[in-house]
Amino acid sequence: MKISFDGAAQTVTGSRHLIEVNGHRILLDCGLFQGKRADNYDKNQKFDFDPASLDAVILSHAHIDHSGNLPNLVKNGYKGPIYATPPTVTLGEIMLQDSAHIQEQDTLYVNKKRAKRGLPAMEPLYTLADALEAIEKYYPVKYEEAFSPVPGVTVRFFNAGHILGSAAIRLDIVENGQHKSLWFSGDIGRKDLPLLPEPVFPTDVDYLLMECTYGDENHDSVDSAYEKFKAIVMKTINRGGKIIIPAFAVGRTQEIVYFLNMMKSENLINDLPVFVDSPLAVAASKIFKGYPDYFDEETFDFIRNEKSPALDFTGLRYVSSVDESKAINDKKGPMVIISASGMSEAGRILHHLKNNIEDQNNTVLIVGWQAPNTLGRRLVDRERMVRIFGDEYDLRAEVVTINGLSAHAGQDYLLQYASAVKGRVKKIFLVHGEAEAAAVFMAKLKEAGIGPVEYPTYQQQVEI
Repeated sequence: MKISFDGAAQTVTGSRHLIEVNGHRILLDCGLFQGKRADNYDKNQKFDFDPASLDAVILSHAHIDHSGNLPNLVKNGYKGPIYATPPTVTLGEIMLQDSAHIQEQDTLYVNKKRAKRGLPAMEPLYTLADALEAIEKYYPVKYEEAFSPVPGVTVRFFNAGHILGSAAIRLDIVENGQHKSLWFSGDIGRKDLPLLPEPVFPTDVDYLLMECTYGDENHDSVDSAYEKFKAIVMKTINRGGKIIIPAFAVGRTQEIVYFLNMMKSENLINDLPVFVDSPLAVAASKIFKGYPDYFDEETFDFIRNEKSPALDFTGLRYVSSVDESKAINDKKGPMVIISASGMSEAGRILHHLKNNIEDQNNTVLIVGWQAPNTLGRRLVDRERMVRIFGDEYDLRAEVVTINGLSAHAGQDYLLQYASAVKGRVKKIFLVHGEAEAAAVFMAKLKEAGIGPVEYPTYQQQVEI
C-alpha cells in the first residue's frame, strides 16, 4: 500500500491524501489550498495524479479546504462515487455551489484587471455546472456503517466532532493476504463543543494520519470561552458599539448563534439585534436544524428546558438578500453581525469590516485559526492599516481573539487522541499543520512515548 501526501502536507489547507492498494486508487478528501491566491493557484489547478485513474473519493467533511476541489476533480475526468456522511452530502450541495459562484466571480474581477494590462483572460477553477456534476456523485453512508469502495478495503466513518457530519475515516485493508488498518482523523473536534458530540478516538489501528493544526497550543475551555465571549459582547454593547464576527458559514456560525441563544436565556441581550448575514450560513443553519439526531445531549437538554430551538431566538435575523445586507449598514446602535468568510477573504464580511473597523467603539471578534496572508490574519496581527477592496482603512476597532471557540482540538486533546493508539500504532503521519505546530507536537508525542512519528512533505510518497 502506498500513501501520497498531495495536500495539507506541512500546511493546514488543501486536504488530499492518495491511497494506492490492490491495484486501485482511493482519494481521502479533495480540498482547496487557501491563503495567498498566487501561491496556491497551480496547486488548486493541477493534480499530481490522473483524476480519471481514481476508483473512489472518501470525504471527511464539508469544509472547503477538505471538499472544495471536488468540482475540479470531476471536471478533469473523475467518474466514481464520493462517499460521505448524510449531513456532509447535504452541506456539500450548498457549499460546492457557493464555492463555484466565488470561483466565477473572482475570475471576472481578475479578468477586468488583466484586460486593462493587455493580458489574456483566465478561466475559473471550476463553474457551477462542474459543481453540480460533482454533487451528483455524492453517496451517503451513515456513521459506523461498513462499505467497500474497492476490493479488499472496508471503510467506516466515525464521528469527528468537528462540524455537523464530520468524520474520521477508518480503512481495514487486506493486501497480499495481510491485514492493515489506517485511520484518517480528518479535522478533530473538541470536548464539550456546543451542539455536537465528542469525537470518537481511534482504536487498534496500524497507521494514523492525524491533523495537528493546534499542536503547539491549548485552547481555553469551552466554558471559559463562553464567559469571555459574554464579556466581550457586553463590553461592546455598553460602549454603544457593534460586534463584527467573521465566521465560517458551516459550524462556527451555528456555535456562535447557540452561545447568543444561551445569553438570551440568561436575559443578558433581550433587545440586541443579531444578524446572520451570509446566504450560505442561512442555508447551512437550516440543514443543521434538519439533523437534530446529530446534536449532543447538552443541546437536547437546552431545547427541552428553554422550550425553544437551539438556533432560533427573538431578535435573531437570518439575512439572505443583498438589499437586507446593505440595510444593516444603516442601522445604528449595538448589534452583532455574523458573516462569512471565516478568514475574511471573501463574502459580505468584507463590507461589514470596511464600514466598521475605523470606529473604536466596535469590536472585531476572531473565533478561529487564520491562514497566513489572509485579511483575517492581518486583523489578528493588528496591522495599523488594512486593505479591503483595494482601499486602505485604519484599524481602530478593538480586535479580540477567542481560540476557545475553535472547532479544532488543542494540544492536550490531540495528545489524548494519539494516546488512544499508543503501543499499537506502527507510525503516525502528522498532516494539516504548519511546521512550528508540528515540531512542538512531535516533541510532545516523543515525550509521551507515542510514535514513531513522521511529518511528510508535499507530494511525498510512503510505502507501508
